Amino acid sequence: MAEFTMLIFWLVLLILLIVVEAVTAQMVTIWFAAGAAAALVAELLNAQVWLQWVVFIAVSAIALIATRPLVRKLTKTRVQPTNADRCIGQTAVVMQEIDNVAGKGQVYVNGVTWTARSADGSVIGKDEKVTVEKIDGVKLIVKTN
Repeated sequence: MAEFTMLIFWLVLLILLIVVEAVTAQMVTIWFAAGAAAALVAELLNAQVWLQWVVFIAVSAIALIATRPLVRKLTKTRVQPTNADRCIGQTAVVMQEIDNVAGKGQVYVNGVTWTARSADGSVIGKDEKVTVEKIDGVKLIVKTN
């Protein structure tokens, strides 16, 4: 009876781990699913319960150690810095009055004209000097000097 119970246990655990892996965005349980599959095979070969647990832990650990660095490398998100980041902190000249409510405004910085918005919502007049605080999409968010 204990063998049948362990057979069901390893089978249910294997299915559960595969389902969890399938619904998550990152690999989190695949190594333990491999361990559960190995323990299930050990159960089918009539191994004792303690040996099934040793097989589960050993195979899970080996799978984790062997593949985790590769998985991290493949799933690593890469941030691509752009030249636009150099605008942050720079002084710009307002080329078109900045009015957030009207949805208009342009500044000139580092040889490029950008659409701009005021950081605090204030209207900033043409030819004023402003400091670039951040980039929001294709717009510079600026504040008066």
